[in-house]
Amino acid sequence: MVMNSIVQAQSIKEHTRTRRSPRSGSGSEQSKGAMAAPAVKVHGWAMSPFVARALLCLEEAGVEYELVPMSREAGDHRQPDFLARNPFGQVPVLEDGDLTIFESRAVARHVLRKHKPELLGSGSPESAAKVDVWLEVEAHQHQTPAGTIVMQCILTPFLGCERDQTAIDENAAKLTKLFDVYEARLSASRYLAGDSLSLADLSHFPLMRYFMDTEYASLVVERPHVKVWWEELKARPAAKRVTEFMPPNFGFGKKAQE
Repeated sequence: MVMNSIVQAQSIKEHTRTRRSPRSGSGSEQSKGAMAAPAVKVHGWAMSPFVARALLCLEEAGVEYELVPMSREAGDHRQPDFLARNPFGQVPVLEDGDLTIFESRAVARHVLRKHKPELLGSGSPESAAKVDVWLEVEAHQHQTPAGTIVMQCILTPFLGCERDQTAIDENAAKLTKLFDVYEARLSASRYLAGDSLSLADLSHFPLMRYFMDTEYASLVVERPHVKVWWEELKARPAAKRVTEFMPPNFGFGKKAQE
């Protein structure tokens, strides 16, 4: 609910663009490939944390893709052709050849299952189970409180509304406890599901990218192992490429200055 509100509340026009993975061929090979569109297409506005989750996995897997331009302001997500791809009218939608799928975590798992299964813990059932556990934690323990704080601290003021400090305090308390758990976990292993990067870590990145723009970033910075974990995530080349689509504060601060 909260994160859907974040996407709905964005009131600036996002300039999405066609993108090819920078690891695809160059020179004459790239020129030859320019005639054919990538088999993988992502529909959505990339500043959305949900779309960014899909793009991050594609970038990590080195998959060539096209980011199909959409305008939320124009209501592209409510048009019949888009609703035929996702009847719920939400982004992202991924087209992979004849396959069309939606829901960002389903998209992420599909991309990695097909192109980089080690990020799903494919080495053993035990490794996969650990990834699943921390993916569930991200979905059910992290997303709502972090999303509420992002909504209240970044979007609500931009829309000219008063912050709900009670809601902020309640969710900051939840994140305080959650990040204490993360600190303990990350003191014993480099990443959440073990000593190897996984989707459990990557799935946190898009929302955390905005959360770290709020005054509650201190909840991460004050915990040394969580801080190192976050800094490693944001320093990854794939994360840096996706961040190009994700302006600080959703770009709202920039528009306010203009």
